[in-house]
Amino acid sequence: MKRVRNNRWLLVVCMLPSIAFAQSDTAKIIRHEFTIQQAVDYAIKNNVNVKNALVDIQLQQEQNREFTANAYPHINAQLGTTYNPAVATQVLPNFISPATYQVLIDQGVKDGNGNPITMPNDFGFIAAQFGTRFSATAGISLSQILFDGQVFVGLLARPTAVEFRRKNMEVTAEMIKANIYKVYYQLVVSKTQIELLDANISLLEKLLKDTRIIYENGFREQLDVDKVTVQLANLQTEKTKVLNVISNGYYGLKVLMGMPVKDELVLTDKLTEDQIKEGILEKSIYSYEDRKEYQYAQIGKTLNDYNVRRYKLSQIPTISLNALYAKNAQRDKWNFFGRGDWFSVSNINLNINIPIFNGFLTKSKIAQAQLEGRKIDNQLDALKLSIDNEVAIARNNYRTAITTMDFQKKNMELAEKVYQQTKKKYEIGTGSQMEINTAQTDMKTAQTNYITALYDAIIAKVDFMKATGKL
Repeated sequence: MKRVRNNRWLLVVCMLPSIAFAQSDTAKIIRHEFTIQQAVDYAIKNNVNVKNALVDIQLQQEQNREFTANAYPHINAQLGTTYNPAVATQVLPNFISPATYQVLIDQGVKDGNGNPITMPNDFGFIAAQFGTRFSATAGISLSQILFDGQVFVGLLARPTAVEFRRKNMEVTAEMIKANIYKVYYQLVVSKTQIELLDANISLLEKLLKDTRIIYENGFREQLDVDKVTVQLANLQTEKTKVLNVISNGYYGLKVLMGMPVKDELVLTDKLTEDQIKEGILEKSIYSYEDRKEYQYAQIGKTLNDYNVRRYKLSQIPTISLNALYAKNAQRDKWNFFGRGDWFSVSNINLNINIPIFNGFLTKSKIAQAQLEGRKIDNQLDALKLSIDNEVAIARNNYRTAITTMDFQKKNMELAEKVYQQTKKKYEIGTGSQMEINTAQTDMKTAQTNYITALYDAIIAKVDFMKATGKL
């Protein structure tokens, strides 16, 4: 049989990140027997993209806690000490001497010559040091936002921000799920491909045996035996190549699921044509809200609306409270744990910040956020058109794939019937080697077309289910 197109395996593998696998020969090999749902559940837990999307949810929750901290009181304690090797000196007008002279004048004191003391015109300056070499401070401060519109909106937006991250995880998980469905069922169909190859090999082995008997009886040439031998060898080689492609497909599925390549994976689900056709009419009805991407975009619009509201509320006053209580001490020696006074300092401040004019900055921010909202609306409209287009194309591909599958199955059955009749004619000597070769080629071509039609039908169904949001 001609090898079925294998580019789908390559496409899936190329979509995966490059990973280097370091395996230990002594590592325990785990056997997994998975249905399609079990394979999807395993991937949701182990695929690196889904795991990172789950981490993003936790990151958003921590960011929410960080933002919530703005609404709680902030309390800080301060301890400090200062050493002044040279206390600062300040020069002051001499305010002491005038008072002294005034007392002497009032008392009638006379100088050494017997003359009354008079007030000089200039007393000069005094150099004085204020402070001590050592000082210490111990205190506690509190700050509390009483009202801030932006903080208020941020608190309201916390659940939506988490849901935005969670929806992104669901979008990622759905993409992984769709790929797993495709690869899983392609591997299931590959069993049918191998069965057909084995059946053809059995037919050729019997034909070779019969041809040799006919040759030994003198009714065929050695050339006829050689031709069948070559055909059998080609078919066995083809089976080896197909098995290698299938093995690579299993590796790709394991990596997609986040499973160690050394583990053994067994697919337990079966796939029939009736399963492929199941629900084709019921799934034709769809809603935009069923699509994870549309839900994700809607949440993004809600977050942008919060942003507009935040900028608008930044125009109203904010109120905050600050308080401080501290103890100060000064010493000529560093001996703050001994005797000595500690002086109390305390204050309470209520602050109201009233925005008046900031150069139209807030107006620009509001306009930008509103324009972003218009872009999101446009993206939602475009997404609706894209969903309608995807559904229409997927529906056409699905119906065409099913029609093709049914046609190719009938064609394969007819080709097999023709081959059997031609083989009987060949065995009784009324058919030629060319006729049976042609019949065999036609049968292999029909079988190849049928397997290809099965692959196409599976992919078409998965694409249709994903397009309608029902995967």
